[in-house]
Amino acid sequence: MKKMRVFAIVLIIAVSFAGCNSQKKITSENLKIDLVPQVSDLTKKSGTFSFDEKIVVVSENEELLDLQDYLSKFLFEECNKNVAIVSKKPDGLPFIHLFLKKNAQLGNEGYTLEISDKYIELSAHEPAGIFYGIQTLKQLVATNNHAKIILPQLLITDIPKFPWRGMLLDCCRHFMEKEFVKRYIDLLAYHKMNRLHWHLTEDQGWRIEIEKYPKLTEIGAWRNEVDGKKYGGFYSKEDVKEIVEYAASRYITVVPEIELPGHSSAALASYPEISCTGGPFQVETNWGVFKDIYCAGNDNTFAFLQDVLDEVCELFPSEYIHIGGDEAPKYRWENCEKCQKRIEDEKLHDEHELQSYFIKRIEKYLSSKGKKIIGWDEILEGGLAPGATVQSWRGIEGGIEAARTGHDAIMSPTSHAYFDYDVKTTDLEKVYSFDPIPEELNETEAKHILGGECNMWTERAPQETIDSKVFPRILAMAEVLWTYPQNRNYEEFHNRVQTHYDRLEKLGVNYGFESQPVIFKTEIDLNTGNYKLILSSGKQKLDIHFTIDGSEPNENSEKYSQAILIDKTCKIKAIALHDGKRIGNIFERKFTKHKAIGKKIILKNQYSKNYPANGENSIIDGLKGTNEYRDKLWQGFEGEDLEAIIDLNETMKISEIKLGFLQSVPSWIFAPTKVSFYTSSNGKDYEKAEEITDILPEKLMKTTTKDIGIKLDNTKAQFIKIVGLNKQKCPDWHPGAGGKTWIFIDEIEIY
Repeated sequence: MKKMRVFAIVLIIAVSFAGCNSQKKITSENLKIDLVPQVSDLTKKSGTFSFDEKIVVVSENEELLDLQDYLSKFLFEECNKNVAIVSKKPDGLPFIHLFLKKNAQLGNEGYTLEISDKYIELSAHEPAGIFYGIQTLKQLVATNNHAKIILPQLLITDIPKFPWRGMLLDCCRHFMEKEFVKRYIDLLAYHKMNRLHWHLTEDQGWRIEIEKYPKLTEIGAWRNEVDGKKYGGFYSKEDVKEIVEYAASRYITVVPEIELPGHSSAALASYPEISCTGGPFQVETNWGVFKDIYCAGNDNTFAFLQDVLDEVCELFPSEYIHIGGDEAPKYRWENCEKCQKRIEDEKLHDEHELQSYFIKRIEKYLSSKGKKIIGWDEILEGGLAPGATVQSWRGIEGGIEAARTGHDAIMSPTSHAYFDYDVKTTDLEKVYSFDPIPEELNETEAKHILGGECNMWTERAPQETIDSKVFPRILAMAEVLWTYPQNRNYEEFHNRVQTHYDRLEKLGVNYGFESQPVIFKTEIDLNTGNYKLILSSGKQKLDIHFTIDGSEPNENSEKYSQAILIDKTCKIKAIALHDGKRIGNIFERKFTKHKAIGKKIILKNQYSKNYPANGENSIIDGLKGTNEYRDKLWQGFEGEDLEAIIDLNETMKISEIKLGFLQSVPSWIFAPTKVSFYTSSNGKDYEKAEEITDILPEKLMKTTTKDIGIKLDNTKAQFIKIVGLNKQKCPDWHPGAGGKTWIFIDEIEIY
């Protein structure tokens, strides 16, 4: 048994506590609980529990000594208390008792916590449950730490809903310091998350030391930025061991991701001989998807990856290794003699089956090492490896397909779980609405859903911005993954979050917004085409000031108090103020009043479920899209043409037709190659009015929005048809050569 450790300090009471004894008596009724995530069952009693000068932490279980130590250090550092660690309950002193008790119903992570007037007892079936009970206790103490700790008497029984509660941290696009990673491990643990998905290899950087291949960190860990500066970094093996051990002490499993066969530019820059062309390559500075990937026809590729994975397996005790498998363009494979020979020799049908062969070969090797693989949902294409777990990101369909075929799945769809997306796209309430188990699955299939992850990709998120993107949204994800649906309610959760902000501030978390500081909501009068614009704030105690003439708003601009009636085309600009200080940027919307608003639209091809805007009528609702394609105003069509027919309900004179689109070439979004405009009086016979080509240079890489249109003379019509042709595939010069292109549309205007 470890030697008893005693922590002692001189209690220093701040000036703010000087008058504590004269304040109103603290009772159970005025003590806050407000736990995040919500617990399974809580009974609050009438009395209180309090510590004076000395706290005793008791456990008879030797395997809980580290947890005794962990709790004691927290009480010592956060509460200014003398703390003693003992193996027997003391006489006449309040104590905290940690103990293991056989109770299979609690599972590996459940616990019971009882707070009486004389003691606190925390029991669990396994040590992990004790750890999570300590997190609950830490939140209670942080909320009710007065001159002395005063806690409400209560009884909690708490069991998590899902066994997989994770967060992905991308340390490749932007490097994260070792201590920062450890800090996030603490923050995850505090909210009862149990997986850190550590993204360690990418086009923009290789971040883990591999002794057999030193160039991976000598070359692959560094890139030359646009300003000429060298950027990068990597984790030594000792760094990795330290982080993995630190996480294990917080009951968090670190799952490493070694990307293959795509997102491999940094590796190819280091060892170009494992590519299809032999290079040369560079560690990418730009974001996106790149056509050069590991060569599937070269046995040296697999030798390299097996060697890398050997060293990875030694460093990570996790039963899973994430192998990526996403966004692997097939262009190089299509034009590689070795890859084509592999397809022929293995009797494969196409490059998709070649990717399946690649993944299965890696899966078989890792299985021989006692490891299981996880891959993004693209690993379903061409056939799924026998023991693979699917991480579904392009929606929930990949998870559904995996579960129905008897494979486990982890749900992290872009719609709810991508925290690199702006809060205006994925706000706190949206994350909270996430249900990892699709309603399409039956009870047996649903058991294959292990849980979920929130993903923090860092293309545009250096280390100092991570807090504001992750928090408070991860609070919603933590509750989704821990708390059973019957115990979840958004309004009640939102109230608890307000208390939790104080805890986050004590932890030094620079949290962001719950939603966009200024939120635009519109109601359309279909008879007049006029708008009623409603502005609301995404955070409490904000004042909104606005202009409707396009001028820049300030604190002297009109203060919003009631809905604004809009009866003409205009641009609304608004700012949010907190105590007279502006919060966030200027928020704006452009409204266009035209004849198609509120009319019927028919789309020949369906827009993507990932970019639906606000449904069918979004591209004729009068709201113009911004230069951000994720603003919920743009409709995206992947590999499909736009063909829209608008029924104006009656024949009328048409003088102008306009179409707005967005081009963002690095994101595979191109302007239509050709747009044709048609008119009809009966909806059957259409006359081409005009077609427009050469809309934008295809190599224009800057995100650009543009309106194109035609003028008409003496034209009467009830039906307007617009056809915009999709480029279909990224051209040879594009990093994603051969991949499906997108067109993004908003708004169709008719005058």
